[in-house]
Amino acid sequence: MRNPTPTNDVTKDAVNSAWWRSAVIYQVYIRSFADGDGDGTGDIAGLRSRLRYLADLGVDAIWINPWYPSPLADGGYDVSDYRGIHPTYGTLDEARKLITEAHDLGLRVILDIVPNHTSDQHAWFQEALAAPPSSPERDRFIFRDGKGENGSLPPNDWHAAFGGPTWTRTPDGQWYLHLFAPEQPDLNWDNPEVRAEFESILHFWFDLGVDGFRIDVAHGMVKDPALPDLRLTEFSVITGEDQQNHPYWDRDGVHDIFRSWRAIADSHPEPRVFVAEAHVRPGRMPDYLRADELHTAFNFDFLRCALEADKLKEVIDRTITDLAKVGAPATWVLSNHDETRHVTRYGRAHTGVTTPMRHHGHPTDLTLGTRRARAAALLMLALPGGAYIYQGEELGLYEVEDLPESALQDPTWERSGHTVRGRDGCRVPLPWAGDTPPFGFSTYGSATPWLPQPDDWKSYTAEANQADRTSMLQLYRSALRLRRTNPNLRGEEFRWLDSPPGTLFFERGNGLLCAVNLSDRPIPLPDAWSPLLASAPLSKDGTLPPDTTVLLLD
Repeated sequence: MRNPTPTNDVTKDAVNSAWWRSAVIYQVYIRSFADGDGDGTGDIAGLRSRLRYLADLGVDAIWINPWYPSPLADGGYDVSDYRGIHPTYGTLDEARKLITEAHDLGLRVILDIVPNHTSDQHAWFQEALAAPPSSPERDRFIFRDGKGENGSLPPNDWHAAFGGPTWTRTPDGQWYLHLFAPEQPDLNWDNPEVRAEFESILHFWFDLGVDGFRIDVAHGMVKDPALPDLRLTEFSVITGEDQQNHPYWDRDGVHDIFRSWRAIADSHPEPRVFVAEAHVRPGRMPDYLRADELHTAFNFDFLRCALEADKLKEVIDRTITDLAKVGAPATWVLSNHDETRHVTRYGRAHTGVTTPMRHHGHPTDLTLGTRRARAAALLMLALPGGAYIYQGEELGLYEVEDLPESALQDPTWERSGHTVRGRDGCRVPLPWAGDTPPFGFSTYGSATPWLPQPDDWKSYTAEANQADRTSMLQLYRSALRLRRTNPNLRGEEFRWLDSPPGTLFFERGNGLLCAVNLSDRPIPLPDAWSPLLASAPLSKDGTLPPDTTVLLLD
């Protein structure tokens, strides 16, 4: 029996003309994607050399993590110049060529913008340090006098996302706010000069042909001007999702900023697109995706969800129902540059994300994790809306949890007093070809990759995947081909079907069934349905094995 699921009231014409509503976007962590000049670090030249690979994969767009000039205190999320390219990655002229070449292959280009904070090496912050208290230069950021005798205590009790306090004292005795690392001073978004500067930055890149931006920390740009004390749990330090009226997360003032940005995006002949990285309280995401604000947002609830049928169904229902209120499409994501790769997560006893800054050392069954990752990928790509693929997941890569301590570069490692290893394990350079490191990431004989690759990644290279008809890469290519060619997967129609416990059955369009078995036993498939694509071989008796997803036609 079919169970109706609420759908939004967007017309079919609108769905078809708005590419971003169903786009599959490939995340490029440029430092680790491909090294074109042999210095051990990924760059624009390496990315340009692999654009055909991405087009053949079948994605619609690429999202490039920050490539701006930066001291790299936080992997580029500490920007010193928003209109340039880090010299390790290339030049602005190379960026222009990349955008043109991507467009020629049918790939749109989305950049990262980091508006909550700059680098401490940004010209504005250097000017602020040289200026006196209460100066216009300091008003671009959040400087305050301290508490206690001679102002020797921080202005409040806030704790930074990477560990330690959110305040650092300057030589003249004032303190400046940084929600992340001291090298990332927070901007003051109540200052009109800050707003005007970022509007100019958007115009700069849009005029170069960039198709959109992913907005880093979209939920954190506006602070309570009173800067009140706040007792925080570890989780709320990162997200604020467990507290009403949080003084710096998910405040209503961000929406006025995004309305002005949407007007800029819509002013271009082909409207540009925004994607929010926003950790918000339940029911608040639609506020960010109203028709005059942002287009889409990352679905962290789906990423964090345990791979259990009832929990996934709840997240899918809530996502589609909530976003339908404002006519926004859902998005789905399994991994990114901040989270443990899902092959590793799914091989554990608990398959969800329990803490924003991961803890290592949990036993992992990579065979089981890979099987479950294949099932989850086919589920994700069968759902209505858009999807994100983090580089390397199409190769089946796992989290590298045994990096030498001397190699760790995530600021979390230092800020936590060497107790949290951080995110480097999901950022290891990609393996492209060959049997030994650097596996085609750089040319043999060039500099060592900036993070070491495991020796057994020789089985995970793009070359090895290409040669295996049953590989993860072939599964992703087949699923993405179906998204493009099967009319049932083009729209946003979606209906749950009754199914056994521990499973998910839903129909797309008029006659395409997705069946997901997350139970511990095989289940029968409905009669008169013909398999199109499965994440693992079906049983000889026609049943669906555990940890397997199949797409079927009526």
